[in-house]
Parts: sequence; structure tokens; C-alpha cells
Amino acid sequence: MNEDDRWNKRREESLQRQQESAQEPQQAQVDDLTSYMNPDMGVDISMPEIPVPMPPPAAAEKEDKNKDTCDVAFNFAFIGAGQGGSRLAESFSKLGYKKLAVLNTAQQDLNTIKLVSNKLCIGDGGAGKNPDVAEKLFVDRKEDVLDFMYDSFGEAVDRIFVCAGAGGGSGAGTLCPLIETAQEMQRGIKSPTDKVGVVLALPKHSEGKKVNANAYATLVKVWDYVERGVVSPLVILDNEKINSLYPGLPVGPFWETANMSIAGLFHLFNHTASKDSTYSAFDSNDYKQVLDTGLIVFGAATVDDWKTPSGISKTVRDNLKNNMLSGGVDLGTGNSAGVVIIGGQQILNELPQQNLDRAFDQFSRILQKGSVVHRGIYSGNKPDLTVYTAIGGIQKPHAKLEELKKLGDLD
Repeated sequence: MNEDDRWNKRREESLQRQQESAQEPQQAQVDDLTSYMNPDMGVDISMPEIPVPMPPPAAAEKEDKNKDTCDVAFNFAFIGAGQGGSRLAESFSKLGYKKLAVLNTAQQDLNTIKLVSNKLCIGDGGAGKNPDVAEKLFVDRKEDVLDFMYDSFGEAVDRIFVCAGAGGGSGAGTLCPLIETAQEMQRGIKSPTDKVGVVLALPKHSEGKKVNANAYATLVKVWDYVERGVVSPLVILDNEKINSLYPGLPVGPFWETANMSIAGLFHLFNHTASKDSTYSAFDSNDYKQVLDTGLIVFGAATVDDWKTPSGISKTVRDNLKNNMLSGGVDLGTGNSAGVVIIGGQQILNELPQQNLDRAFDQFSRILQKGSVVHRGIYSGNKPDLTVYTAIGGIQKPHAKLEELKKLGDLD
């Protein structure tokens, strides 16, 4: 055998081996399909080796830092700005909310806040009722503030609320940049909404021209955020109205009473929305729809005459006229309401349903045409009947703005 013959033979052997190798996976596939079609394998279906995409890994559960100790529908976080805003945030701590933080431009003001451990001082000596000073201090420390909020709240946050007094320097000056920083954080942690809540305390008339002028300017600025859909809800706590609702209240408990009145009502709706009802539930979607309507005011009233058809309706009317926690707003412009009625078991066993229906209808007539009233009826641990209200979608509070403008001598 010459050299050419030997080369040809090796070439033929190599080609034969390649053909055999190529047939092996084809035969494996044939065997798989044969077993798949074979009815005698003892199983219903014998699956061939078919490539199946792997599901994406489950998203890591968000860190629930400082978990609330109260039953609530939403995980809210609160940051208080200035002394008034810090006191408001502290009020939520008393109710069991733990995602809390406070900041100020003066360390001595932070020292008076005892129930909130997350504190940040961004100045040295305060802002002296000058919002521009506080705003500049915030801008210089903006990244520090953002880190502070991440560290204080964690990532399990549904919505951040900025609490501030509208008439001071630190609260009024840091409010708007805090709103923008809170929205940035919510987007970063992928919260269910990028709307930021604001709890804004308005001053008493007696606090002077400068304070009322600051409050006017602050409310104007915040309203711009409401109109742009950045802020919702805007919850107004009108301390002048609180002064009239609790006449003769001593100086010592005044601010605590004012702050707990708004924090308590806010919490009642968040708590109720997490609870089942034997009668009619006000659920988390109901509360979210009210929260997303812009300006909200809260109120409450105890019903004495619940046995007559007009008794509850009259209480509702009086509540809307006199017991809401803000003056200078037109409730008739509201387009949404949450109404929760809580009564003792014995009362609910005797209360005619038509009396409740008449009360709920009252809200639909008072609010603007096409409004939505979300209702809930619950049995409570107290032997009385109380109507709690949250009116939302209220239009710009022109009367309150004019009042502040006049008191601030801005005409």
C-alpha cells in the first residue's frame, strides 16, 4: 500500500467516526421522543429533554426597619421639620409608628424631642424665623439628609409624610426641599406611589405678623406641589381652629392636644382600613383613594340622638360646620370622603339602618356633584356612637390664605 492509499484510508476512517458521533445525539433525541410516546412506561407522560427557561429570581423582601407596633393598612414614614413639625412626628410615635425622623437647624430644639431617636441637626443656632436661612442650610446638606432618611426608615415604606409648622423658620424653609427629597427616596425604593404626604400646622392668630406671613408664603408654595400632583395628601392642622374647639385649654397641654387630634384621626383611618368589619368595611383601597385626592381635612363628632332619623344627619352637618380641624376651607368643593362610624355593640344592635343611610346620603349632598363617599361601620369598645370623617379633593383654601395674608400684614 503506497502513501496515497494510506492517506485515503485514514481520511475514510475519520469521516466515518464523525458521522457516528453526529448520530449519537440524534439517536438520544429519538429515544427521548420514543419514551415520550411509549404508553407502557408506568406514568401518564414521560417528558423529553426540552429546554425550559428558568423563572427570574424572587425579588428580595424590602427591609422593614423600625417596624410599627400598631396594626395599620399602610407603612407610613414621618419626618418632622423644625420644632413644630418634630412635635407632630413625635405624636405619631405615641400611636405606634416607628419609621420616624426629625431635623432642625438648632440642636437645643432637637433636645426637647424625647420619643424620636433619629435626629439630624443641619445648622448652628437656628434660622431665626427666616425660612431662606433654613432652606440654604438644607441645600448644603441635602445628600446627608437623604442618607439620614434611608437610615431612619429602611425600604419598606408606602409613603413618606413631611410634618412642618408653616410659620417658623426651620420648618417652613426646609419643607419644600424635603418634599422633593422624600419623593426621590420613594422612587429609589420603588414605593407604591411617588406622591408625598404633608402635615402642615398653621399658626394661631396671636403668634404675630411674621409667623402668619411665613405661613401664607409656605401654604402658597405647598399648594403648587399639590396642583402638580407631587403632594397628596396635604393635611392641614389649623391651630386657631383647635383653639376654638378646645376653649380654655391651658398652655401646657395645648400643643400636645392639637397634634394628637390630627395624628389620632389620621391613625384611626389607617388602623380601621386594616380591620375586618361585621357590618361594612372601610378598606385600604378606600383610604388610598382619599389620600390621593390632594387637600384633606379631618373631623369627628359623637352622636347623642341616634334613635331618630334626623339625629345622625344633624350631627354630620354640625360636624362638617364646626368640628373639622381646619377653618378657611370650602368642604363643598370636596370630591371624596371617608366616613367611618364606630358604635358600641348594644347601640348597633338597636340602631335602624335607615338612620345610617340617611347620614351617609348627607355627605353625598354636601360634597360636589359626582363625589365618592367611602363608608365603614365598626363595633367598638366604647358604649357610644361616633362619626369620623376625612374630606378630600378640596379646592384651594382661598379663605384661609386671605386670612393669613391679612394677619401677616401682606395686603
